[in-house]
Amino acid sequence: MENNTIPQPEKVLYTGKTHTTGGRDGASKSSDGNLDIKLSTPGGTQPGTNPEQLFAAGWSACFIGALGIAARNSKIKLPAETAVDAEVDLCMTDDAYFLQARLHVSLPGIDRETAKKLADEAHQTCPYSKATRGNIKVTIAII
Repeated sequence: MENNTIPQPEKVLYTGKTHTTGGRDGASKSSDGNLDIKLSTPGGTQPGTNPEQLFAAGWSACFIGALGIAARNSKIKLPAETAVDAEVDLCMTDDAYFLQARLHVSLPGIDRETAKKLADEAHQTCPYSKATRGNIKVTIAII
């Protein structure tokens, strides 16, 4: 699939709905009430999370799901201790904001070569990875 080709869904599996007010200094709540958070500026002193943390949490959770699919396809049991530490940077160059990210993948008990293969496959199938491909700098490391 090329970047300029947007697939048409056969079926929508889920739609996450939120209502956000106040931007980075506001609040966000999901339509089902399961998410109800205060937002704050990155590095600020006010309580709350920020969009970069939320993006990192969503991406790392989704990436673990994609690792599970890659492991099943390779007939490998994904370790219960599998973890992804995601770092999403808010950057600026010449008055333009942009993101970059690092995913640190931990697959205890799986050899480094196999872990890299699984992470590479997950990066090809994870919807967050697909959304960022070609748009931001992404580094994936096996730890």
